[in-house]
Amino acid sequence: MEELQVTEEGLTHEEAARRLEEYGPNELREVPGPSALEMFADQFKDFLVIILLIAAIISGVITWMENLTSGQQQLPADTIVIMIIVIINAIMGFVQEYRAEKAIEALKQMAAPRAHLIRDGQLVECPSREVVPGDIMRLETGDRLAADARLIEAHNLGTDEASLTGESTPVKKNAKLVFSRGIPLADRTNMVHAGTIITSGRGLAVVCKTGMSTEIGLIAEMIQAAEDKVTPMQRRMERLGKQLGIIILIICMLVFAVEVVVNFISPGGELDVIDFFIIAVALAVAAIPEGLPAVVTITLALGVQRMIKRNAIIRRLPAVETLGSANIICSDKTGTLTKDEMTVRQIYLPGQLIRVTGAGYSPKGEFKLDGTSINPLENPQLRLLLRIGTLCSNAIVRESEGRWEVLGDPTEGALVVAAQKAGLEDKALEAYPRVAELPFDPSRKRMSTLHDTPEGETLAYVKGAPEIVLELCTHILTDKGVRRLTEEMRADILANNERLATQALRILAMAYRKVPDTLSDITPEGVEKELVFVGLMGMMDPPRSEVRDAIALCRRAGIIPIMITGDNQYTAVAIAQELGMFTRDDVVLTGQALDALSEEDLADAVLNVRVYARVSPEHKLRIVRALKQHGACVAMTGDGVNDAPALKFADIGVAMGITGTDVAKEASDMILTDDNFASIISAIEEGRGIGDNTRKFISYLLSCNAGEILVLFIASITFKIFFNWDLPLLAIQILFVNLVTDGLPALALGMDPIEPDVMERKPRDPNESAITRRMWLNIWIVGAVITVGTLAVFYFEMVTLSAIPWVTYDDALRRARTMAFTVLIMFQMVQAMNSRSSNLSLFTVGFLKNRVLLAAISISVVIHVLIIYVPFLSSIFETAPLLLTDWLVVAFVSLSVFVVVEIMKFIGRQLTPKPITPLLRTYIPQEGEAD
Repeated sequence: MEELQVTEEGLTHEEAARRLEEYGPNELREVPGPSALEMFADQFKDFLVIILLIAAIISGVITWMENLTSGQQQLPADTIVIMIIVIINAIMGFVQEYRAEKAIEALKQMAAPRAHLIRDGQLVECPSREVVPGDIMRLETGDRLAADARLIEAHNLGTDEASLTGESTPVKKNAKLVFSRGIPLADRTNMVHAGTIITSGRGLAVVCKTGMSTEIGLIAEMIQAAEDKVTPMQRRMERLGKQLGIIILIICMLVFAVEVVVNFISPGGELDVIDFFIIAVALAVAAIPEGLPAVVTITLALGVQRMIKRNAIIRRLPAVETLGSANIICSDKTGTLTKDEMTVRQIYLPGQLIRVTGAGYSPKGEFKLDGTSINPLENPQLRLLLRIGTLCSNAIVRESEGRWEVLGDPTEGALVVAAQKAGLEDKALEAYPRVAELPFDPSRKRMSTLHDTPEGETLAYVKGAPEIVLELCTHILTDKGVRRLTEEMRADILANNERLATQALRILAMAYRKVPDTLSDITPEGVEKELVFVGLMGMMDPPRSEVRDAIALCRRAGIIPIMITGDNQYTAVAIAQELGMFTRDDVVLTGQALDALSEEDLADAVLNVRVYARVSPEHKLRIVRALKQHGACVAMTGDGVNDAPALKFADIGVAMGITGTDVAKEASDMILTDDNFASIISAIEEGRGIGDNTRKFISYLLSCNAGEILVLFIASITFKIFFNWDLPLLAIQILFVNLVTDGLPALALGMDPIEPDVMERKPRDPNESAITRRMWLNIWIVGAVITVGTLAVFYFEMVTLSAIPWVTYDDALRRARTMAFTVLIMFQMVQAMNSRSSNLSLFTVGFLKNRVLLAAISISVVIHVLIIYVPFLSSIFETAPLLLTDWLVVAFVSLSVFVVVEIMKFIGRQLTPKPITPLLRTYIPQEGEAD
């Protein structure tokens, strides 16, 4: 206080204003994010989009040149359509990212706390941003601290520092001098920190750090310095874009060269550069799946909406598909695998061991002795034990918005809930008013309260560490009354205490004493002696009931669940074993042992570790790095500020929506609205489904585009050389196919129901290409079938019509193009149904299960029919009406691709071996290494 030049009266308002100018507002500085304009411009950086824009510009220039030479004023339809689809895709991507950023900003505003300060000797309330070094803060239970401060007064003060240390147990604080320097944050018992919460007691503290100088500010600075990660899907799509771009450029150059040669060798050949450009643009338009960026964006956005219903909010669109590649989940224990609600599970009374059912703070549960339910109020020993537990506590249990919660210490909350389960009503407890209290002290490891009784006596109720309380006991309450405590009885109590402790239970002993009326020394020495031992209560934060099934599903899906906790290794292993996460051959690693390992040793050990205990959030970053060295795709959960760097570095950072800090949420890719591990598995299932559907529509779009490329490529060479015919398809027709008749079914494929075996497969390799070799083979085979069918129909129509004297070349070409156009579209409608599974027959998958796809196909066919028969549209697309016999030919030819694909799937099923999940190599510690 002397160094900060402040007295117990606090700062004056004038001095506070001056310091606010000097030190700046007490808030975290943010690195300015991209502006709305920059976010929109980023949508045009995709390689495929750039090629599309170039094709659109070239097409526009060609139209302009044709207008100059012909004197007509044609609209550049191709250019307009391409630009519309590119802009629509950009708007969709921009809106999704912009909404995510604004949602986080709104969340921060909602969480902005206020501080209670002493200024000019008066208690005032002000926004936390106006707190300055030297301010004296008044601390009360429930306060969220606005700055780092040194305690100058503390009365039974406890804080929840989980946001900084990851440890959920409240930390007892005092104003005593700490002599050591450079000690860990968790051991700074005379300091309180910004962002933490007062769980009990009251106090005063002088502010010494604000804004970016606080512990939370230093971590925020670390996060801002971290680089943005690239998701597997972004890598795949970038690689796919470049592959397609190279293929397109090669094909365009090849066709251009062939056209030049053909024109030179043809009789009277002329070098018509504009015609060559038209063919090249048509090929570029055919090769690029114009609808792909939009379909990807829409599919991911729809997946985000579905995930919200499954308690997962996705902050970054590509993270949706990344979930499907996750093969390791590093999860916190408290609150994620468990309920973060201490619950009494076992009660020891001399000669009796009672099990308590129920979970969390809900006052519902039974008491069972030897497997049989009992009425606890009919057992005098148990009734007294429960009364001691609830009266010798300061916690309050209440129901708020349909959810039970505890105000105060969670351990005391568990004792109060146990009494409520037994039916101990408030009226019965009010008959024992508290007259004095000896608060819990870490050095005493116990707490005592004095109560008047209806009989006119005063009783001291004591709870605390079993070994400490037992030392103060001289008698024991049995079913036959109070007896002198023998050494044999004492040994039996300690043996039962140890047995309960091995079950990862936190044990408290209960005792009482009849206080003499003449007692005036209300001190630990005067009260806590000659006690009567009543029993032990064992409690734990129980596993969530749904998590065990989620863990089993995890293992079947080839995903390794790993527990990371600040709790001790015995509790951690017990919970992990109960959930099925830990077997006898698995390894547990403590934070102390982890510190002794080098990065190389940790990388060797990390594959077999299933539980990390007594670790700090800083260790998480090392664990993620070590796992990623083995090529793992890691999902990491976290809720504290110190978790944020690991969340940002992990492939999928998962923040807790209820207990998570704003900093953790901002660093994450996904937020769980229920803080439940099972929701991560649900999100992974959804992510795998989206990944499957992404591959379905990519395969579908590219197989259709391959057919278009081959049709134009072969036609531009063969038909030009041998028959001097024009191309069988116009550029605007290809655009229509790619955007409308391709786009709608592709979007519907993105909504295909999740396949039932999706969680029985191993995760997809994050480094795998968007298109595998098998997919490329299928794409080109399907493309070849489409090409043969389309060119055959075009050839047949041209030859037949050319033989009729009164049919002009232009009329024959228009009708032949209409047939080729129609066959191409119907081929693609059939292929859309084929694409519902890469290996299962359509008869197995079902023709009618994806009703959205059926609707999309119907709409596409109807639109195409309108283009053929409506004069206005027919003139734009240069089509001619078809007869019923023509449609029968179209149906017969287009169904050929269904037969070919079914044969390919059958062969693929026979050749594909059943997947085997690879075994992890065993780590054997070398001599001299840490355990």
